[in-house]
Parts: sequence; structure tokens; C-alpha cells
Amino acid sequence: MAILNVSSVLVALFLTCGAVMASKENDQVIKENNCESKMDFLCVLEAFTSILNTGSISNKCCSELVVLGKVYRSALVKRTLENPLFKDLNPATVIAKSIQKWNNCLALIDSPSLST
Repeated sequence: MAILNVSSVLVALFLTCGAVMASKENDQVIKENNCESKMDFLCVLEAFTSILNTGSISNKCCSELVVLGKVYRSALVKRTLENPLFKDLNPATVIAKSIQKWNNCLALIDSPSLST
């Protein structure tokens, strides 16, 4: 049930793009790099569910996330934390988990077993 709630909130967040509550700096990074259209929506949900709840990120979604880059990931996480829907989350925990997922994706993408 919690996963459904997190997913519903994430859908609402991405559909509205968080423009009302997002800082100009984070929004600018995301818009200038056209990031939201470069990552499959299901991958965005998968990544955020793994960061805000539990689970892992698939190889496909890790690849998309890594291609977008660290700056995009950071801006998107910060923008999410500015949204009042996520006011009960501990920012330090979310940022730490986001970095952990990022590092896991980097290791997965750099893995020799993926290229063979």
C-alpha cells in the first residue's frame, strides 16, 4: 500500500513538474538540460520508489540515470524535497540514499559483465 501511495505522489509530482514549489536553481538545471524528457517515466518512478521507499533500480533505468548525470539527479532530489508532499521526509536520509543509489548505478554500469 505504501508503494502505491509513493507512486501516486510521484506521478502527481512529475505531472505538475513541481514548478510551483521548486527553487529556480533546481528547475533551471532540469529545464536547461531537458532532463525530464530524457528519462523514461517508469524509470523515474522506479528510481524515486527505490530512494523514497525500498527496492532497486534496474540496469535499464540505471543506464538512463547515469546518462543524465549527477547534477540532474541532485537537482531533482532537491526539488522533490522542496515539495510540501514530502515535508515529513528527512532530507539527509533521502540525499544519502540518493547518493547510494547513484553509486550503485555507476558500479553497475561500469561492471564488465554488462558489456559482455
